[in-house]
Amino acid sequence: MLRELARCYQAFEAHSGAHVRALGLTPSQFDIVATLGDTPGMSFKELGEKTLITKGTLTGVVDRLEAQRLVRRSASAEDGRSMIVSLTPAGERLYGTVFPAHLAHLRLALGGLDAARLQRIEAVLRELRGAFESAPAAEPSAAATGRKTGRKKK
Repeated sequence: MLRELARCYQAFEAHSGAHVRALGLTPSQFDIVATLGDTPGMSFKELGEKTLITKGTLTGVVDRLEAQRLVRRSASAEDGRSMIVSLTPAGERLYGTVFPAHLAHLRLALGGLDAARLQRIEAVLRELRGAFESAPAAEPSAAATGRKTGRKKK
C-alpha cells in the first residue's frame, strides 16, 4: 500500500510539475502563487504550513518571486515582527492565468473518474492521513541508531 501511495504521489508530481514548468514556473513558485491567490496575503509561517514548503526553501522562492515583482513583503499590522507575503497586481494576473490552466490540465488526468468516485478516493486518503497523524511517534530502536543495548555478550 505504501509503495502504491508513493508511486501515486510521484506520478502526480511528474504530471503536475511538467505542466507547471511549461507555464514558466517551478512547482514551488506555482504552489506559492496558487496559495496566495484570492487572499490578502499571509505570514511566512502560514504560507509554509499551507504549502508544506520548508522555511529555508520558502524564503528563497519568495525572494525569486519578489525579484520578478510577483509578490511583495510588508510588515504585519498585527505583529510588526512578522512579514506578510502577498501577490502584486502582476502576481494576481499570473494567478488568474496559470491557476485555471493548471486545474484544467489536472481535470484531463482525472476525467475518467466520476464525482462520486473522486469523493470516495478523497475520503480514503483523508482516513489514511488521519491514521498517520494519530499514530504515536515511534522511538528509534537501538539497533537502528547503532546504540548499544546495554546487554553484555557471553
